[in-house]
Amino acid sequence: MSDLREKAPVARHVRPEPTGTEFASVPVVDIEAQSVSKSFGDTPIFSDVSFRLVRGSSTALVGANGVGKSTLLRCVMGLIPATAGGVRLLGEPATGVRKSDLRALRARIGLVSQKHNLVPRLSVLSNVLHGMLGRTGGPRHWAHGFAPEASRRAAMEALDKVGLVHLALRRADRLSGGQSQRVAIARAIVGAPEILFADEPTASLDPQAGKDVMDLFMSLARENGVTVVFTSHNIDHALSYGDRVLGLAEGRKMLDATAVSLTASDLRGLYD
Repeated sequence: MSDLREKAPVARHVRPEPTGTEFASVPVVDIEAQSVSKSFGDTPIFSDVSFRLVRGSSTALVGANGVGKSTLLRCVMGLIPATAGGVRLLGEPATGVRKSDLRALRARIGLVSQKHNLVPRLSVLSNVLHGMLGRTGGPRHWAHGFAPEASRRAAMEALDKVGLVHLALRRADRLSGGQSQRVAIARAIVGAPEILFADEPTASLDPQAGKDVMDLFMSLARENGVTVVFTSHNIDHALSYGDRVLGLAEGRKMLDATAVSLTASDLRGLYD
């Protein structure tokens, strides 16, 4: 692990801020983790992990099985509490806040999981509408027959973006693995999230389907200036789709560098 070193990341997406009569480029930080640690009982998973991710950037979170990538992702999202440290999302605290505040913050965030988590007996369209449940209360977005027209239209537009509008009324349990993952992406983007998290989004797909899904996922994010964080075991994906790479090993952050400054051999050291 001695050959791994941290390199200063380059902020690639900035927003101009006024300074007197001139403008200076100031990066807008969408995700900030401050000395985040997590343990389950007496078992430490990782400790003292800190990073700041700027708006519109894509970050790959890599490391060996069991190192805590998915756990860190869930801590950052506020799905599980961190043992120590703090997180800010979109300028708002995401740790130690009221549940109502956290729900409001999560409504501005999308998630794509390696397990597609579709409801098998419901239609593709209904599953996409579930992406709006965090933004609107009540059961109207559970099934497409009850959803408002504006919501159905937004769901169809999301399906069109992933190339599945023709399958809107098909039951989810009749989809292929690649189709299911595209539906999961449509569900994640239907609410126009400002941050997208993806946990091993291609783990259950064959290589070509995995590439297609990552190409689609990243193009949709780029079009809308969304901040992306994804976990991956695929070194090529990390280098191809990430602006920045964070590496976990031995219970801590061992790598923080721009993707263009890394080679595949740099990342393989994280799996030793």
